[in-house]
Amino acid sequence: MAQRPTLFALFALLLASFVFAAPAHAERIKDMGQFQGLRANQLTGYGIVVGLAGTGDDSLDYATLGMKGAVSRFGLTLPAGINPALKNAAAVMITAELPPFAKPGQRLDVTVSAIGKAKSLRGGTLVLAPLYGADGQIYAMVQGNLVIGGLGVDAADGSKLTVNVPSSGRIAGGATVERAVDTGFAAGDWLTFNLHQFDATNAKRVADAINAALPGSASMIDGASIAIRAEGNGDERMRLISRVENLTVQRAEPPAKVIVNARTGTVVINGAVRVGTAAVTQGKLTVSIKESPTVVQPAPFSRGQTAIEPSSDIEVSEAYRPVMMVQPTASLSELVDAINRMGVPPGDLVAILEALSQAGALTAELVII
Repeated sequence: MAQRPTLFALFALLLASFVFAAPAHAERIKDMGQFQGLRANQLTGYGIVVGLAGTGDDSLDYATLGMKGAVSRFGLTLPAGINPALKNAAAVMITAELPPFAKPGQRLDVTVSAIGKAKSLRGGTLVLAPLYGADGQIYAMVQGNLVIGGLGVDAADGSKLTVNVPSSGRIAGGATVERAVDTGFAAGDWLTFNLHQFDATNAKRVADAINAALPGSASMIDGASIAIRAEGNGDERMRLISRVENLTVQRAEPPAKVIVNARTGTVVINGAVRVGTAAVTQGKLTVSIKESPTVVQPAPFSRGQTAIEPSSDIEVSEAYRPVMMVQPTASLSELVDAINRMGVPPGDLVAILEALSQAGALTAELVII
């Protein structure tokens, strides 16, 4: 029980951090969204890692087929029916991101992950493998030595020690771009800027800021997209993007929301939440059962048996919780003060917020994740 005030204090500090946060300030447009088409593209591939110290896939068929395919490039063909025990090789999946405007010859970082029984990829080398885009075309080739952040050790008696994940690693600059992605950046008369989150007010303010700097060049498509007139070649368009991205906008106040994580008991309340007139009380009923069994001994020479006689003591107690009156249009700070005075733990706070929402006294969207 001595730890509960500390829990209340930490929870109150968490809520207060939202209440007394710094006032809203102007934000750059580049932090509120991005231009359509200027995005990364995911690449995936399949490959073989060799040079492992007996921690590979052993006799898995797909690892064997992959190795046969790799060595066949050099004119080596394994006889039919021969199944090499590839303890020093492992089949892996390779993933990478191709940034916008990436050009042939540039390098990419890749992540390599085992897909079979390989226990560790430490010390391995990835054999040359292609990376494919969603359209099935090859966009990069990858090869190199893996850097593993994990460690796995097996002892003779069966005991094991694993640190982090030794079956996954990275190759810094291991992939070479072979094909550029056409973003459509230089085509058309318009560029589209997409906000990270739908908000009609923010879309209007972004369009107004662009029109203030470039009169008549921007118009809203919807609450998340703004069309910007763009003319000229790539140099002029990039200068336009740079200018637009560095314009500042006063971000609109977000919608009132209360986010509840039902798994962890975390509650986050933003500053737009308001509470109407409501009376809140929170009771706590505690039932404690204490077992005190008594050992009963038989009389001497009575040929009786020792027995245990149960004895239970049940006690019921209910903590007194006064009714708290929440004033109409209460702000988040006033709501936090009322909760702190009641000494409500996070678990009970969720129930109170749900009840306020059902009563129509909570001006906010209650989101339970």
